Amino acid sequence: MPPKSKITKEMIITAAFEVARERGAENINARTVAEKLNCSTQPVMYHFATIEELKKAAYEKAGEYHTECLLDIPDPDGVMLGIGLNYIRFAVREPNLFRFLFQSGFAKENNMAEMLNSEELAPIISAMQGAMKLSAEQTKSVFLTLAMFVHGYASIIANNSVEFNEDLAAVHLKQVYRGAILAIREDL
Repeated sequence: MPPKSKITKEMIITAAFEVARERGAENINARTVAEKLNCSTQPVMYHFATIEELKKAAYEKAGEYHTECLLDIPDPDGVMLGIGLNYIRFAVREPNLFRFLFQSGFAKENNMAEMLNSEELAPIISAMQGAMKLSAEQTKSVFLTLAMFVHGYASIIANNSVEFNEDLAAVHLKQVYRGAILAIREDL
């Protein structure tokens, strides 16, 4: 029986996630992950047949981390503002992960409808629906409006090193949120 591997698949995924976080997903390869783990490339290639598979696993871990960050809202009355600001804060604090998640082509969804109905987005939609007291479809409509705004804001910051003014972002986000809610109510 072969000796038990000291380097686990989860350790490799975590190391790849850290490489993406620190240096960008384009730097995930057997050598950089092995360096992170202080081992040879053999365990990396043993657990992952291709670097593409490893990047997909790191992408999933980054997505879970992103969802945790979005839902870390200290004020339960400010769910809507909190989620939007957390999305932008994520781009400020984790620009490499932001680009990996939203600009690398690794997303499973091919269009907005798939994104809105994805399993990964379900906790966010649920939190928003509870805060707004709207139907699932109405919540998704508001989410889509907010998502376009905050994604644009976050992309500008993550890609251009624009200074983040949280107070100004909050003002803008409140305006977009009010407009989206008003549009839903006008349709009722």
